[in-house]
Amino acid sequence: MKYTPQEVMQYIQEEDVKFIRLAFCDVWGHPKNISIMPHELERAFEYGIAIDASAIAGFGDEVHSDLFLHPDPATLSVLPWRPESGRVVRMFCTITEHDGKQFPHDTRSILKRAIEDAARAGYTFSIGSELEFYLFCLDDSGEPVKIPYDKASYMDVAPEDRCEDVRREICLTLERMGICPESSHHEEGPGQNEVDFRYSDALSAADNAVTFCTVVKTIAARNGLYADFSPKPIADKPGNGFHINLSVKGPGENRMQHMMGGILAHVADMTRFLNPLEQSYSRLGAFKAPKYISWSNNNRSMLIRIPAASGEYRRMELRSPDCTANPYIAFALLIWAGLDGIQREIVAPENANVNFYTATTGELGGVETLPLTLSAASRQACSSAFIHGHLPESLIRYFCG
Repeated sequence: MKYTPQEVMQYIQEEDVKFIRLAFCDVWGHPKNISIMPHELERAFEYGIAIDASAIAGFGDEVHSDLFLHPDPATLSVLPWRPESGRVVRMFCTITEHDGKQFPHDTRSILKRAIEDAARAGYTFSIGSELEFYLFCLDDSGEPVKIPYDKASYMDVAPEDRCEDVRREICLTLERMGICPESSHHEEGPGQNEVDFRYSDALSAADNAVTFCTVVKTIAARNGLYADFSPKPIADKPGNGFHINLSVKGPGENRMQHMMGGILAHVADMTRFLNPLEQSYSRLGAFKAPKYISWSNNNRSMLIRIPAASGEYRRMELRSPDCTANPYIAFALLIWAGLDGIQREIVAPENANVNFYTATTGELGGVETLPLTLSAASRQACSSAFIHGHLPESLIRYFCG
């Protein structure tokens, strides 16, 4: 349900809500929040709540530290793991500076701008996420150790799959928050899991991805486990992917192909933001994580694959991002790249129908690769007219140095 400010305040009174968490992300996509009491909510809607941003990654320093959080009432959600008596709710926020101007490093607002640009051109992008994570055991002090919770593999069942009850609790918790997972299963790695979401509008998809990571970590901790979303938690096992499914509605019979053409044309420039850690690059090129700029139907060795689906479910799946990417930045760049492809009618390269993990040098035929180190990805982003045309210069400098 999408609430108005007045409906939120009425809900707070009627449902015994005692704490309102105003949620946002730093530039890396790490969730942050501040809790306010109900009597402060009207002020929050009218004026915003001030925060000291100097200690938040990418937000400022001691000289420029005052920012304001403005809750988005449409994102109201109860936190089901908090007490029923004296409930806790959460709303995502827009961030402004002291003079009321939009804060340039508010990545949620950056995604809103991309969505608005697409809407003005007559296009609507839908996104569905597939996120992977490992569950590790804790030692006697409650610290995580690199011991997977089970030794199961892809789509195994209990008793080999010891994670199924944790996944069940995660999915039921998300449902109580109004987020409906599409499917969940054990992944290839020991203790590795995946939860998939049905497509939605891009802003909801990004909010849901952020919420999902918080829920997974919370439920894992309640079960005496540690949830690890890092790109390569175990060196010789599959990494954690953040597969992004995109579709587009609007004029033009070939808009999906041109969208894919635009994304393939700009994906190397975007890689710094889709794979933000040094560890991200140890994942690419193994265990179905692609490194070649390519596409095909149903081929999981490709950067982009077109899954077997039809009608409203027809989409493209980008397989290179990992779960440390800020979903707001990632989705914004993908929308702008797809829109550029549609508007300029960019033609995708020829369908590659080989297995890149077993291909010979001759079969590769000079296919381009993504940047394969963090420094290479930073250099590519820093020299990209596409990146400079869409992201604030100060944000690019923060990521690329």
